Amino acid sequence: MLINAELLLQYQRCKRRPFLDTYGDRSLRLTANDLLLKLQQDKIAHQTAVLTQFTYQQPTYPHRDWISGMAATFELMQQGVDCIHRGVFLVNYSEKYKLLSCPDLLLKQPGKSCFGDWIYVPVNIELGKRPKQEYQVVAAFHAHVLAMVQQIELENAWLILRGREVGYSVDLLKWMPQMQQFLEECIHTLEAEQAPEVFISRQKCSLCPWYDSCYEIAQSQQHLSLLPGVTPVRYSQLQALEITTVESLAKTSPSLLKNLPGFDSEVAPKLVLQAQAVLENRPLRLIYPSLKDGGEQTTNGYHNSCSDNLLILPQKINQASIHNHMSQHTSPIELYFDIEAQPELELNYLLGVLVVDKQANTETFYSMLAQRPEEEEIIWQQFLDLVWQYPAAPIYHFCVYEFDTVKRLAKLYRTPYTFVQPILSRFVDVYEQLTQSVALPVESYALKAIARWLGFEWRDSEANGAKCIYWYDQWLKTGDRNLLEIIQRYNEDDCRATYRVKNWLFNFVNSQTHLHINVIK
Repeated sequence: MLINAELLLQYQRCKRRPFLDTYGDRSLRLTANDLLLKLQQDKIAHQTAVLTQFTYQQPTYPHRDWISGMAATFELMQQGVDCIHRGVFLVNYSEKYKLLSCPDLLLKQPGKSCFGDWIYVPVNIELGKRPKQEYQVVAAFHAHVLAMVQQIELENAWLILRGREVGYSVDLLKWMPQMQQFLEECIHTLEAEQAPEVFISRQKCSLCPWYDSCYEIAQSQQHLSLLPGVTPVRYSQLQALEITTVESLAKTSPSLLKNLPGFDSEVAPKLVLQAQAVLENRPLRLIYPSLKDGGEQTTNGYHNSCSDNLLILPQKINQASIHNHMSQHTSPIELYFDIEAQPELELNYLLGVLVVDKQANTETFYSMLAQRPEEEEIIWQQFLDLVWQYPAAPIYHFCVYEFDTVKRLAKLYRTPYTFVQPILSRFVDVYEQLTQSVALPVESYALKAIARWLGFEWRDSEANGAKCIYWYDQWLKTGDRNLLEIIQRYNEDDCRATYRVKNWLFNFVNSQTHLHINVIK
């Protein structure tokens, strides 16, 4: 059986993935989605651009004929070619396994090897901007195989990352032992009779072709990984305590968890309440002592009462950050703000604002769109002009990205601090307010999951932020205005979803304890 760098890369991301790639039912694999296709295209483009900086030779051999590929690579190495692209190495690892290495580049360096007075070091070209662990482990894998071939230990390997003018040197003394450990673990996984346990981590799983089949299994098992806040570290701690179901977690005393790795005096009670919310299929309150009218606080710093639908947590919110929360909600005009961005271009190309005028009973959406990257400054100024038309209106958004982006754009385009700070002081992060106030019976605290739980639907059901990245990229290439219209519709729906969530949150919290939404500065 062949073990290659891709298998080792995927094992670091998900221990289940190599088993499924090797033995899984291929009919259950999803076709590559738009974002994955874009990432693949971007990686090819990045590699092509990097390769223009090198004069290289490439071994020729029949497709997937690794023996012929290795022979052709050896021939180039024996000739002392300065640079080799996509060389092939196949070495025995054990009686059952062979290691297949195809580094992007082999660079000739001074030294002694079986080929002569030179050695080759591996270079991998990666799309990421940082030398992530998974990249360095893969580089160590290539170096390990190459050392076996050249009969000499290597001291380093190289990564060429996006946005870096020079290569990144991988310290093999540090990373080789970790690579060996991952390699042994991966082989052990492949020798098991069944795939490792499902664990759903949406950020990591979203681009995996096996996601749907794994998610279906997790749902059928009511797996704890579907519960917001259950990380791999916390899950292992819960498993050690034989807490493996939502029901058992819901009945657990937080004091049993708070001192465990991955938990603390705040995380533990919130996670227990989250389990209770899912188990009972209803929202439950979180209340901080200084914000609660009366009531007793236990010596542990919290009190959990299912009958009261609330959980008292240790004080966390800085009281100075609570500012005019009642006047914010009763403001006659409210703004709801959402951004669409193209991370690869470091571009914020769409600033969408929904203006809700409660006195006039109107809702007006403004879509400030940069049809070309160079128009970002124009739409930034349009945004400033719009929000200054309503100097007292709160600006609601979901998650911190909008707040951080406004600060960044102000710095980029030299907007005076005195002009932008009053705008930032009106920002209200609905996500932060929600996660500090309630536990919902949802699998995720993403805007889509919460708004859909409330019955809100996006007009384009398949649209999401990742697809908008792909669609804007396609717009720049094709000029298809339909793509812009879909993006604008999606952005407006994000604003309207934030509006729906904010109203529900205020009404739910205020109806029970008169605890109002805070403005977090």
